[in-house]
Amino acid sequence: MSPSVAPHIVSIAEIREAAERIRGVATRTPLLRWDDTTWLKPESLQPVGAFKMRGAYNKLASLTDEQRARGVVTYSSGNHAQAVARAARLLGAVAVICMPENAPRVKVDGVLRDGAEIVTTGNDSEERHQRALQLVEERGLVMVEPYDDPAIIAGQGTCGLEIVEDLPEVTSVLVPVSGGGLSSGVATAVKALVPSARVVGIEPELAADAKESLERGELVHWTAEQTVRTMADGLRTNSLGPLPFEHLRRFMDEIVTVSEDEIADAMRQLARRARLVVEPSGAASMAAHLSGRAPRVDGDDARVVIISGGNVDPELFLGILAG
Repeated sequence: MSPSVAPHIVSIAEIREAAERIRGVATRTPLLRWDDTTWLKPESLQPVGAFKMRGAYNKLASLTDEQRARGVVTYSSGNHAQAVARAARLLGAVAVICMPENAPRVKVDGVLRDGAEIVTTGNDSEERHQRALQLVEERGLVMVEPYDDPAIIAGQGTCGLEIVEDLPEVTSVLVPVSGGGLSSGVATAVKALVPSARVVGIEPELAADAKESLERGELVHWTAEQTVRTMADGLRTNSLGPLPFEHLRRFMDEIVTVSEDEIADAMRQLARRARLVVEPSGAASMAAHLSGRAPRVDGDDARVVIISGGNVDPELFLGILAG
């Protein structure tokens, strides 16, 4: 984004339009009561096992027939990849996905089931981004950004819209932060409808570029060698997208971090107490809630914790449950 160009800040009207567009495709996930003052928003129950279906379908459905006929390309460690593959199949478009060589097998298999072509790259998110850009030039494909796009942000924002519609008295929302599509969309929707509610972003300690970016007031980049240390593969982006960064600067109250042990404990508790299979990235917000890293403030008596995805490697999941 050029510094001289005003950023496109997504409106609540755009989020409502996205909600109509994805109706019947993405699941309107319920709010599950955890205790007297806490609810879970289980995006792990989406058709592709993660919230990404919202943004991906909204983006592809917004393309013209000519654009969809050219085919689409994206780059992703897994959940956005699966969502684009599914949306493309539903809308009759060819999809090419640039995925890292360390992508979880469960996510690779999901992409293949929907008939998308996979191009394997190294583990640095910028490397797969550049490979996707090459494919745009070489094959005329249309880029579907994972998070740095108003249509993606609006689609993910429907998660926040549903929270407020189902719990108008909401006082705080905990949401994981990666490239920023979900967190910026949710923060935008919640603040537009309930300005007094606190929106708190959650990152792993080992991939805390967004927290550092907001604290410094400028985009900060972490290396793949740094972010690969967290088991939360969906939160390993090197940096926020420029557009999500602008949304979070306006609408996010704060970002807190959680440890790997806290993420694992959250996965165990969600499995045992809520009967939810959750991947490490999806458990990050619950880790912040259970550990007290996101403390309640006065009057915070209606908290929603977003469980962003459930596409976990079975062996990893079993190992964590046994821990």
